[in-house]
Amino acid sequence: MKSMDQLISDFTLQVKEALEIASKIKTTPAENEIRNVVVSGLGGSGIGGNMAADLNADQLKVPFVVNKDYFLPSFVDQHTLFIASSYSGNTEETLNAFKLALEKGAKIVCISSGGKLVELAKKHNLDHVVVPGGQPPRASLGYSLVQQLAVLHAFGLTSNKVIKELNAAVELLDNKEESIKEDAKALAARLVGKIPMIYSTTPIASVGVRFKQQINENAKMLCWEHAVPEMNHNELVGWRKKSADWAPVFLRTKDDYERNKQRIELNKEIISKYASDIIEIWSEGKNLTEHFMYLIHLTDWVSYYIAELTNTDAVEVNVIDYLKGSLAKS
Repeated sequence: MKSMDQLISDFTLQVKEALEIASKIKTTPAENEIRNVVVSGLGGSGIGGNMAADLNADQLKVPFVVNKDYFLPSFVDQHTLFIASSYSGNTEETLNAFKLALEKGAKIVCISSGGKLVELAKKHNLDHVVVPGGQPPRASLGYSLVQQLAVLHAFGLTSNKVIKELNAAVELLDNKEESIKEDAKALAARLVGKIPMIYSTTPIASVGVRFKQQINENAKMLCWEHAVPEMNHNELVGWRKKSADWAPVFLRTKDDYERNKQRIELNKEIISKYASDIIEIWSEGKNLTEHFMYLIHLTDWVSYYIAELTNTDAVEVNVIDYLKGSLAKS
Protein backbone atom coordinates (compact mmCIF):
# COMPACT_ATOMS: atom_id res chain seq x y z
CA MET A 1 0.00 0.00 0.00
CA LYS A 2 1.17 3.52 -0.74
CA SER A 3 2.08 5.85 2.10
CA MET A 4 -0.46 8.51 3.06
CA ASP A 5 1.58 11.36 1.58
CA GLN A 6 1.70 9.49 -1.73
CA LEU A 7 -2.05 8.93 -1.61
CA ILE A 8 -2.72 12.61 -0.92
CA SER A 9 -0.29 13.63 -3.67
CA ASP A 10 -2.21 11.41 -6.09
CA PHE A 11 -5.56 13.10 -5.37
CA THR A 12 -5.80 14.93 -8.69
CA LEU A 13 -4.68 11.84 -10.60
CA GLN A 14 -7.45 9.93 -8.84
CA VAL A 15 -10.04 12.54 -9.76
CA LYS A 16 -8.94 12.38 -13.41
CA GLU A 17 -9.20 8.58 -13.37
CA ALA A 18 -12.59 8.83 -11.65
CA LEU A 19 -13.83 11.20 -14.35
CA GLU A 20 -12.73 8.70 -17.00
CA ILE A 21 -14.61 5.91 -15.21
CA ALA A 22 -17.66 8.16 -14.84
CA SER A 23 -17.69 8.95 -18.55
CA LYS A 24 -18.30 5.25 -19.24
CA ILE A 25 -21.08 4.68 -16.70
CA LYS A 26 -24.07 2.88 -18.18
CA THR A 27 -27.24 2.83 -16.11
CA THR A 28 -30.55 1.16 -16.84
CA PRO A 29 -33.65 3.39 -16.85
CA ALA A 30 -35.64 3.71 -13.65
CA GLU A 31 -39.01 2.03 -13.98
CA ASN A 32 -40.63 4.66 -11.76
CA GLU A 33 -40.28 8.40 -11.34
CA ILE A 34 -37.40 9.26 -8.99
CA ARG A 35 -38.84 11.33 -6.14
CA ASN A 36 -35.97 11.14 -3.65
CA VAL A 37 -32.34 10.06 -3.39
CA VAL A 38 -30.77 8.11 -0.53
CA VAL A 39 -27.03 7.49 -0.36
CA SER A 40 -25.90 4.85 2.14
CA GLY A 41 -22.26 4.93 3.14
CA LEU A 42 -20.07 5.47 6.18
CA GLY A 43 -16.71 7.09 6.85
CA GLY A 44 -14.62 7.71 3.77
CA SER A 45 -17.25 6.01 1.62
CA GLY A 46 -20.09 8.14 2.98
CA ILE A 47 -18.64 11.65 3.01
CA GLY A 48 -18.84 11.77 -0.79
CA GLY A 49 -22.63 11.66 -0.43
CA ASN A 50 -22.61 14.71 1.83
CA MET A 51 -20.40 16.52 -0.64
CA ALA A 52 -22.53 15.54 -3.63
CA ALA A 53 -25.53 16.98 -1.81
CA ASP A 54 -23.74 20.24 -0.98
CA LEU A 55 -22.30 20.68 -4.46
CA ASN A 56 -25.71 20.15 -6.07
CA ALA A 57 -27.83 22.03 -3.53
CA ASP A 58 -28.74 24.61 -6.17
CA GLN A 59 -29.78 21.94 -8.70
CA LEU A 60 -31.45 18.99 -7.01
CA LYS A 61 -35.24 19.11 -7.30
CA VAL A 62 -35.85 16.08 -5.08
CA PRO A 63 -34.90 15.42 -1.44
CA PHE A 64 -31.40 14.00 -0.95
CA VAL A 65 -30.58 12.07 2.23
CA VAL A 66 -27.24 10.61 3.30
CA ASN A 67 -27.88 7.51 5.40
CA LYS A 68 -25.21 6.30 7.81
CA ASP A 69 -26.94 3.44 9.54
CA TYR A 70 -28.05 -0.17 9.17
CA PHE A 71 -31.61 0.91 8.43
CA LEU A 72 -33.41 3.19 6.00
CA PRO A 73 -35.91 6.03 6.31
CA SER A 74 -39.49 4.73 6.02
CA PHE A 75 -40.14 6.80 2.89
CA VAL A 76 -37.76 4.67 0.78
CA ASP A 77 -39.81 2.92 -1.92
CA GLN A 78 -39.95 2.25 -5.65
CA HIS A 79 -39.55 6.00 -6.28
CA THR A 80 -36.20 6.16 -4.47
CA LEU A 81 -32.82 6.25 -6.16
CA PHE A 82 -30.68 4.32 -3.67
CA ILE A 83 -26.90 4.65 -4.03
CA ALA A 84 -24.89 2.15 -2.00
CA SER A 85 -21.36 3.47 -1.49
CA SER A 86 -18.87 1.11 0.13
CA TYR A 87 -15.27 1.26 -1.03
CA SER A 88 -14.47 -2.21 0.27
CA GLY A 89 -17.89 -3.57 -0.63
CA ASN A 90 -18.07 -5.21 2.79
CA THR A 91 -19.34 -2.44 5.09
CA GLU A 92 -21.97 -4.27 7.13
CA GLU A 93 -24.19 -1.23 7.73
CA THR A 94 -24.30 -0.43 4.01
CA LEU A 95 -24.96 -4.06 3.08
CA ASN A 96 -27.90 -4.20 5.49
CA ALA A 97 -29.33 -0.95 4.10
CA PHE A 98 -28.81 -2.32 0.58
CA LYS A 99 -30.88 -5.42 1.37
CA LEU A 100 -33.68 -3.27 2.78
CA ALA A 101 -33.63 -1.03 -0.32
CA LEU A 102 -33.87 -4.15 -2.47
CA GLU A 103 -36.92 -5.32 -0.51
CA LYS A 104 -38.55 -1.91 -0.91
CA GLY A 105 -38.11 -1.93 -4.68
CA ALA A 106 -35.84 1.10 -4.88
CA LYS A 107 -33.78 1.84 -7.97
CA ILE A 108 -30.31 0.77 -6.83
CA VAL A 109 -26.85 1.75 -7.99
CA CYS A 110 -23.77 0.37 -6.21
CA ILE A 111 -20.36 2.07 -6.07
CA SER A 112 -17.50 -0.09 -4.81
CA SER A 113 -14.12 -1.62 -5.55
CA GLY A 114 -15.56 -5.11 -5.12
CA GLY A 115 -16.51 -7.29 -2.17
CA LYS A 116 -20.00 -8.50 -1.27
CA LEU A 117 -21.68 -5.37 -2.60
CA VAL A 118 -20.52 -5.98 -6.17
CA GLU A 119 -21.35 -9.69 -5.84
CA LEU A 120 -24.90 -8.81 -4.81
CA ALA A 121 -25.24 -6.20 -7.54
CA LYS A 122 -24.27 -8.77 -10.16
CA LYS A 123 -26.51 -11.43 -8.61
CA HIS A 124 -29.55 -9.14 -8.83
CA ASN A 125 -28.58 -7.55 -12.17
CA LEU A 126 -28.29 -4.10 -10.60
CA ASP A 127 -26.42 -1.08 -11.90
CA HIS A 128 -22.96 -0.86 -10.36
CA VAL A 129 -19.74 1.08 -10.81
CA VAL A 130 -16.44 -0.60 -9.95
CA VAL A 131 -13.54 1.65 -8.92
CA PRO A 132 -9.90 0.69 -8.29
CA GLY A 133 -9.27 -0.85 -4.88
CA GLY A 134 -6.36 -1.42 -2.55
CA GLN A 135 -6.22 1.78 -0.53
CA PRO A 136 -7.92 3.25 2.55
CA PRO A 137 -11.49 4.47 1.90
CA ARG A 138 -10.59 7.94 3.20
CA ALA A 139 -7.94 8.15 0.47
CA SER A 140 -10.49 7.22 -2.20
CA LEU A 141 -12.82 10.22 -1.96
CA GLY A 142 -12.21 11.16 -5.59
CA TYR A 143 -13.58 7.83 -6.76
CA SER A 144 -16.75 7.84 -4.65
CA LEU A 145 -17.62 11.53 -5.04
CA VAL A 146 -17.20 11.65 -8.81
CA GLN A 147 -19.21 8.47 -9.34
CA GLN A 148 -22.06 9.79 -7.20
CA LEU A 149 -22.08 13.03 -9.16
CA ALA A 150 -22.15 11.03 -12.39
CA VAL A 151 -25.02 8.80 -11.20
CA LEU A 152 -27.13 11.84 -10.29
CA HIS A 153 -26.52 13.26 -13.76
CA ALA A 154 -27.22 9.92 -15.44
CA PHE A 155 -30.72 9.89 -13.96
CA GLY A 156 -31.40 13.46 -15.01
CA LEU A 157 -31.42 14.83 -11.48
CA THR A 158 -28.58 17.30 -12.09
CA SER A 159 -26.73 18.87 -14.99
CA ASN A 160 -23.09 17.99 -15.56
CA LYS A 161 -21.98 21.44 -14.34
CA VAL A 162 -20.08 20.17 -11.31
CA ILE A 163 -18.45 17.37 -13.27
CA LYS A 164 -17.22 19.89 -15.84
CA GLU A 165 -15.92 22.18 -13.11
CA LEU A 166 -13.84 19.37 -11.66
CA ASN A 167 -11.40 19.57 -14.56
CA ALA A 168 -10.59 23.20 -13.78
CA ALA A 169 -10.39 22.32 -10.07
CA VAL A 170 -7.80 19.64 -10.83
CA GLU A 171 -5.74 22.17 -12.79
CA LEU A 172 -5.98 24.64 -9.89
CA LEU A 173 -4.68 22.05 -7.41
CA ASP A 174 -1.86 20.93 -9.67
CA ASN A 175 -0.75 24.54 -10.16
CA LYS A 176 -0.93 25.31 -6.45
CA GLU A 177 0.40 22.02 -5.07
CA GLU A 178 3.63 23.35 -3.58
CA SER A 179 2.03 26.39 -1.97
CA ILE A 180 -0.78 24.21 -0.63
CA LYS A 181 1.76 21.92 1.03
CA GLU A 182 3.67 24.83 2.53
CA ASP A 183 0.48 26.37 3.90
CA ALA A 184 -0.55 22.97 5.27
CA LYS A 185 2.77 22.54 7.10
CA ALA A 186 2.38 25.94 8.77
CA LEU A 187 -1.21 25.18 9.76
CA ALA A 188 -0.28 21.76 11.12
CA ALA A 189 2.38 23.32 13.36
CA ARG A 190 -0.30 25.57 14.88
CA LEU A 191 -2.59 22.60 15.57
CA VAL A 192 -0.14 20.15 17.15
CA GLY A 193 -1.03 19.58 20.79
CA LYS A 194 -4.33 21.43 20.43
CA ILE A 195 -7.98 20.42 20.19
CA PRO A 196 -9.15 21.62 16.76
CA MET A 197 -12.65 23.11 16.57
CA ILE A 198 -13.53 23.29 12.90
CA TYR A 199 -16.13 25.83 11.82
CA SER A 200 -17.42 26.14 8.27
CA THR A 201 -20.49 27.72 6.70
CA THR A 202 -23.44 25.59 5.63
CA PRO A 203 -22.59 25.44 1.88
CA ILE A 204 -19.21 23.82 2.67
CA ALA A 205 -20.23 22.01 5.86
CA SER A 206 -19.24 18.63 4.45
CA VAL A 207 -15.68 19.90 3.94
CA GLY A 208 -15.56 20.64 7.66
CA VAL A 209 -16.79 17.12 8.41
CA ARG A 210 -14.15 15.68 6.09
CA PHE A 211 -11.40 17.72 7.81
CA LYS A 212 -12.52 16.40 11.20
CA GLN A 213 -12.52 12.82 9.91
CA GLN A 214 -9.04 13.21 8.44
CA ILE A 215 -7.67 14.58 11.70
CA ASN A 216 -9.29 11.65 13.52
CA GLU A 217 -7.91 8.96 11.20
CA ASN A 218 -4.64 10.40 9.95
CA ALA A 219 -3.47 12.39 12.98
CA LYS A 220 -5.21 10.14 15.57
CA MET A 221 -6.63 13.18 17.36
CA LEU A 222 -10.01 14.13 18.74
CA CYS A 223 -11.63 17.29 17.42
CA TRP A 224 -15.06 18.57 16.56
CA GLU A 225 -16.83 20.52 13.83
CA HIS A 226 -19.88 22.72 13.44
CA ALA A 227 -21.32 25.12 10.87
CA VAL A 228 -22.36 28.75 10.84
CA PRO A 229 -25.10 29.88 11.27
CA GLU A 230 -26.34 26.85 13.27
CA MET A 231 -23.48 27.01 15.79
CA ASN A 232 -24.57 30.56 16.64
CA HIS A 233 -27.76 29.12 18.08
CA ASN A 234 -26.12 26.68 20.49
CA GLU A 235 -22.37 26.02 20.56
CA LEU A 236 -21.35 29.65 20.80
CA VAL A 237 -22.89 29.78 24.29
CA GLY A 238 -20.48 27.03 25.35
CA TRP A 239 -17.49 29.32 24.92
CA ARG A 240 -17.00 30.22 28.60
CA LYS A 241 -13.66 28.74 29.61
CA LYS A 242 -10.24 29.99 28.58
CA SER A 243 -7.73 27.30 27.59
CA ALA A 244 -4.49 27.11 25.66
CA ASP A 245 -5.73 23.78 24.27
CA TRP A 246 -8.47 25.27 22.10
CA ALA A 247 -7.72 25.74 18.40
CA PRO A 248 -10.74 27.21 16.56
CA VAL A 249 -10.39 26.90 12.78
CA PHE A 250 -12.68 28.74 10.36
CA LEU A 251 -12.92 27.41 6.79
CA ARG A 252 -13.58 30.40 4.53
CA THR A 253 -14.39 31.21 0.90
CA LYS A 254 -14.68 34.59 -0.80
CA ASP A 255 -18.29 33.65 -1.61
CA ASP A 256 -19.40 33.33 2.02
CA TYR A 257 -22.90 34.81 2.38
CA GLU A 258 -22.69 38.39 3.63
CA ARG A 259 -24.64 37.73 6.84
CA ASN A 260 -22.40 34.75 7.58
CA LYS A 261 -19.33 36.94 7.08
CA GLN A 262 -20.68 39.25 9.77
CA ARG A 263 -21.45 36.28 12.01
CA ILE A 264 -17.92 34.89 11.63
CA GLU A 265 -16.35 38.22 12.57
CA LEU A 266 -18.54 38.39 15.68
CA ASN A 267 -17.74 34.75 16.48
CA LYS A 268 -14.04 35.50 16.28
CA GLU A 269 -14.47 38.48 18.59
CA ILE A 270 -16.29 36.35 21.17
CA ILE A 271 -14.04 33.28 20.89
CA SER A 272 -10.83 35.34 21.08
CA LYS A 273 -11.57 35.89 24.77
CA TYR A 274 -11.10 32.15 25.37
CA ALA A 275 -8.67 30.95 22.67
CA SER A 276 -5.28 32.52 22.06
CA ASP A 277 -5.01 31.49 18.40
CA ILE A 278 -7.86 31.67 15.89
CA ILE A 279 -7.04 30.12 12.52
CA GLU A 280 -8.69 31.00 9.21
CA ILE A 281 -8.17 28.78 6.18
CA TRP A 282 -9.15 30.54 2.97
CA SER A 283 -9.95 28.64 -0.19
CA GLU A 284 -8.93 29.59 -3.69
CA GLY A 285 -11.02 29.16 -6.82
CA LYS A 286 -13.83 30.81 -8.73
CA ASN A 287 -16.78 28.55 -7.89
CA LEU A 288 -18.05 26.21 -5.19
CA THR A 289 -16.51 23.12 -6.81
CA GLU A 290 -13.05 24.68 -6.81
CA HIS A 291 -13.48 25.90 -3.24
CA PHE A 292 -14.40 22.36 -2.20
CA MET A 293 -11.49 20.68 -3.91
CA TYR A 294 -8.97 23.25 -2.73
CA LEU A 295 -10.04 22.99 0.91
CA ILE A 296 -10.28 19.19 0.78
CA HIS A 297 -6.75 18.88 -0.56
CA LEU A 298 -5.26 21.49 1.75
CA THR A 299 -6.84 20.04 4.90
CA ASP A 300 -5.88 16.49 3.89
CA TRP A 301 -2.28 17.69 3.87
CA VAL A 302 -2.79 19.41 7.23
CA SER A 303 -3.93 16.12 8.79
CA TYR A 304 -0.91 14.34 7.32
CA TYR A 305 1.60 16.92 8.53
CA ILE A 306 0.14 16.80 12.05
CA ALA A 307 0.82 13.05 11.96
CA GLU A 308 4.36 13.71 10.77
CA LEU A 309 5.02 16.23 13.54
CA THR A 310 3.76 13.81 16.19
CA ASN A 311 5.50 10.71 14.76
CA THR A 312 2.13 9.10 14.09
CA ASP A 313 1.46 6.48 11.42
CA ALA A 314 -1.13 8.22 9.24
CA VAL A 315 -2.25 5.01 7.53
CA GLU A 316 -2.98 2.60 10.39
CA VAL A 317 -6.48 2.40 11.86
CA ASN A 318 -5.93 -0.59 14.14
CA VAL A 319 -8.78 0.26 16.49
CA ILE A 320 -11.29 0.23 13.61
CA ASP A 321 -9.87 -3.09 12.40
CA TYR A 322 -10.24 -4.46 15.93
CA LEU A 323 -13.85 -3.29 16.15
CA LYS A 324 -14.77 -4.81 12.77
CA GLY A 325 -12.98 -8.04 13.63
CA SER A 326 -14.79 -8.32 16.95
CA LEU A 327 -18.17 -7.69 15.31
CA ALA A 328 -17.44 -10.32 12.68
CA LYS A 329 -17.11 -12.94 15.41
CA SER A 330 -20.58 -12.33 16.75
